[in-house]
Amino acid sequence: MKNYTVAVVGATGVVGKEMISMLESRKFPVGKLIPLASERSIGASITFKRQDIDVEVLTPESFIGVDFALFSAGGSVSAEYAPIAAAAGAVVIDNTSHFRMQPDVPLVVPEVNSHALAGHKGIIANPNCSTAQMVLILKPIHDAVGIERVIVSTYQSVSGAGKDAIHELESQSRANLSGQNYDGKVFKSPIAFNVIPQIDVFLKNGYTKEEMKLIEETRKILEDPSIRISATAVRVPVFVGHSESINIQTRKPITPDQVRSLLRTAPGVTVMDNPTKGQYPTPRDLAGEDNVGVGRIRKDLSIENGIELWCVGDNLRKGAALNAVQIAEVLIGNMVPA
Repeated sequence: MKNYTVAVVGATGVVGKEMISMLESRKFPVGKLIPLASERSIGASITFKRQDIDVEVLTPESFIGVDFALFSAGGSVSAEYAPIAAAAGAVVIDNTSHFRMQPDVPLVVPEVNSHALAGHKGIIANPNCSTAQMVLILKPIHDAVGIERVIVSTYQSVSGAGKDAIHELESQSRANLSGQNYDGKVFKSPIAFNVIPQIDVFLKNGYTKEEMKLIEETRKILEDPSIRISATAVRVPVFVGHSESINIQTRKPITPDQVRSLLRTAPGVTVMDNPTKGQYPTPRDLAGEDNVGVGRIRKDLSIENGIELWCVGDNLRKGAALNAVQIAEVLIGNMVPA
């Protein structure tokens, strides 16, 4: 088997570290790993296959001889360096939102639309964390009966906002429990013992950028711009794991049992649906797991052809690092294309 030179941009961040962990745990054929970060990470190292590897400062020359470049260092970094990496011959898999809606850039969840990788031009986009787990659920339903409308409310963990957000939740929780104050910097409102109905900035239409990502990316991945979608994205005091309440109106009738049957055979999905015995997915259940859990599958009593369900996924895995590595696996033939 051929070995590949893989660069990870943002290697000291939460997602970057998870990307490196996924490369190792999934036995991706890495011949050489190049961890890259900003000058703030000078002197840092990462461990890969029991070896300590020094983190290098990102420069335009970093991608010479690189086969795959996994980016998770912010949109401005991707905007500047991803084209440089692609021009040097690397296949870029970008975890930021910068390239996602560009028409000539594939936006891919391998279990759903890996066929979109055909003819890529060197840059491939990883979807938003909440989008990735939702389209795994929507795809088999859409294929079976068509989807008319989706209303989704997300309950997103702080790890989606990075390591400073994780530290803020932990420190703020400790302070609150000891009767002290802790003024946060990451979130506009206290996150400990609270929920915040804002992720990213508000737009003129009243939605946040995060909510519009869910709407636009879902349509692109499912290749159906006619699906009507509304989203509300909420930050919750959970360290890892995004949860979503998804209401689906289908074009043809479908029963909850039929939905369960479809999802039991859907790749990347685990059905956890026996509420009378307390069986339904929670972030504690799915943290550290590759699959997205789905449960609370039931008929929506308020509309025709309505289905209500609940799904949870590890946002650092399927929502980011795992999906990126799976894209690379499809490209080298180690994963069956969808």
